[in-house]
Order: sequence, then structure tokens, then C-alpha cells
Amino acid sequence: MTDSLAHPHLRFEPAPSEPGTPRTLVILGSTGSIGTQAIDIVLRHPDRFRVTALSAAGGQVELLARQAHQLRVRTVAVARPEAVPALREALTAQYGAGEPRPEILAGPDAATELAASPCHTVLNGITGSIGLAPTLAALKAGRVLALANKESLIVGGPLVKAVAAPGQIIPVDSEHSALFQALTGGARAEVRKLVVTASGGPFRGRTKRELAGVTREQALAHPTWSMGPVVTINSATLVNKGLEVIEAHLLFDVPFDRIEVVVHPQSYIHSMVEFTDGSTLAQASPPDMRMPIALGLGWPQRVPAAAPGVDWTKAHTWEFFPLDEAAFPSVPLACHVGTLGGTAPAVFNAANEECVAAFLADGLPFTGIVDTVAEVVAEHGTPARGTSLTVADVLEAETWARARARELAARAARTPSEARA
Repeated sequence: MTDSLAHPHLRFEPAPSEPGTPRTLVILGSTGSIGTQAIDIVLRHPDRFRVTALSAAGGQVELLARQAHQLRVRTVAVARPEAVPALREALTAQYGAGEPRPEILAGPDAATELAASPCHTVLNGITGSIGLAPTLAALKAGRVLALANKESLIVGGPLVKAVAAPGQIIPVDSEHSALFQALTGGARAEVRKLVVTASGGPFRGRTKRELAGVTREQALAHPTWSMGPVVTINSATLVNKGLEVIEAHLLFDVPFDRIEVVVHPQSYIHSMVEFTDGSTLAQASPPDMRMPIALGLGWPQRVPAAAPGVDWTKAHTWEFFPLDEAAFPSVPLACHVGTLGGTAPAVFNAANEECVAAFLADGLPFTGIVDTVAEVVAEHGTPARGTSLTVADVLEAETWARARARELAARAARTPSEARA
């Protein structure tokens, strides 16, 4: 087994901080779910962390300005240049006379510029494959990367692997954080398999035919996690779990046939590692993203009271079920895509984003999401592979996949959902 990107024993040595000074952070996607929870951790631990810069898309400038003032950052960035006037106005409302205001960066490359700026750790909490360029910039600049943006690794796996040192990436997804922690319990050669847990979403136990009539409101009602609409739908289709399997393969260099998905509705066991002697190590905590976020920011030290632990004074029942691949074909499809490699994962991810948007707009049946993605993947054919992969290849594949997915989704929307069940 080769060295993994997210090695459990940190070998990557970032530039050291001055003794007794807080670790400097850049937070990308600060107004999203990951970003806001990371800021909650920072504000509760000002002796451990200092945020130097924030980036956001630009849709919540009041929140961004409030965060900037609370954290006294040097720089704020927005992806949408048209948001700058409103951001300046929001900053004016937050800052008093004489208070130094942060520099403003704007445009699609602003987050990438921040990712390479001087700091110890970059938290990439951006949603979507637009996080690839900041991921590469942070790694090339020698920063520790706390990675919550799974898409950048999935669509640009070979590109990321080419520049990341072992231990430079600390995974922030709860499942990969759990694997990262459990892997410290044995030698790399002693790992038999990775077991990735899935809540099963709101439709666990339904057949594919029963899923055909699922509505947007039903799919957005996740039983355990509070997430944005795209991630929530991905959880309902289990596409999110397929993406996580690809990410686990890339992070830990474990073959797909040794990565298993198990449904665990209570979401307390976040993932497990089985070793060759038959022992299985599991990481358990209540479903709260602040724990893996804090670990990503503070590793190799843990952050005290980052999130509540399990209350062992109460009775618990934790269940585990095999994955129904007939009802939820997204996981085997993802494994196929991951095996293809090259631009195939980018096509899978981009097509899914378009199909989710079509479903949320009531233009595609629920089961049509993965069915349509599978059609796009099949049409894609042989992808650009290996070391020949470039960022341009990824962007070209994504553009084609999005256009083709929109075409197929429009056609599927005119087909009765029962015919596709």
C-alpha cells in the first residue's frame, strides 16, 4: 500500500508558528455550513486560532461582514464582483470610525489567491468543483489543507495527488475524519477494509419503484443532518456516499473492492477500519460537524469541547444494514467511475449537480437523477487518464457533462416517472 494523501501520522511539516501564538487560518466558504461552524470553534478558542482571511460566494454579504469584524481579518474575498458594493456597505455598518477595514478581493480567482496567502492551515469549505483551484493553490503553497470540499479531490484526483505531500491533507468530512482517526490503530499493511457508514437518508428501506414518486420536500427532509439542498439531495440518492467512496480511495490508497458502505441510521458511528486480525476500530460521536472540523483545524492536537460527546448515561441502539444497491445504484456507479479515473469522476459529479438542480426545479423525477447521471457517464466513454490529466481536461469534461445532463434531464422530465422505475 502506497503512502496516502491523508496519512494518519502527520509527516508533512508546515512552517512552524511562533511559540505560544495562535495557529493562523484561512477559511474558504465562510458563510456556508462548514465555514460558520468553523468560525464558532475559532471564536470559542481565540488562544488557539486566528483567522487571517475569509472567502465566500457573495450572496450573504451581511454575514460575511459580521464574520470579518468578529475575527478582525486582513482580507475578505467574494467570487461575484457585483457583490462588492453591497459588501463595502455591509462592512461600513459593522466597523466603527477609525477601525481598520479588511482588504477586499473579488472575482472567480479570489479564493484561489487567498488559499496561497501566508497562513498555517487553509480550510476549504467551498461547495462544488470550483474548489479545485483553491485546493491546488493551498497545497502548492505548502499549507496544511483541512479539506471539506470533496469535489476538488474527486474531479482532480491525479492533479491533487501530484502536489500533495503525505499528511498535508486533513479530511474534514465526518466519514473520512473517522477513517483518518481509526487508521492510527494499526500499520498500513494491516488494513483489510474501510467501512464507510451512511445514514441511508430519508428513504432507507424503499424499493426503486417506491422511490419514483418522491417529492422535493420529502427528499429535503434528512433525518439526522442539517445540510444545504444539494448535499441533502445527494444524501437522499446516496450519490454523496458514492463520492465519499471515491474520496476514501484517493485519500487512503485503498482499492475500491476493499471499501464497503454500510447503512447506519443513527449516524453515531462515522466510519470504521477493519484490520487483518479481524479487529474493527470505529469512531463514534453525535452527528455534529464541529468535531471533524476542529480536528482538521487543530491536528495533530485535539480541540477541547469542540462538540458534545456520546451521553453514556442514556440507552442507545445503533443499527447497521447492508446497502440496497438495486434501490440506490449511485454507490456502485461511483465505484465504476472511480475505477475509470481520469475525467470520469468530473463527469459524474457535474452531471449529478445538473440533475439535482433539475429535480429541485420539479423537472426530473427522483429516480431520474442517478439514471440520467449513469447515461451521461456511459456516453462519456474513455476518459483522459493518469498523469496526462490537466485542469483544462477537467473543465472541458465538466462543461460537456453539464450540457448533456441538461439535455437528458429535459427529455426525462417528459417521461412518466413510473416508466423509469
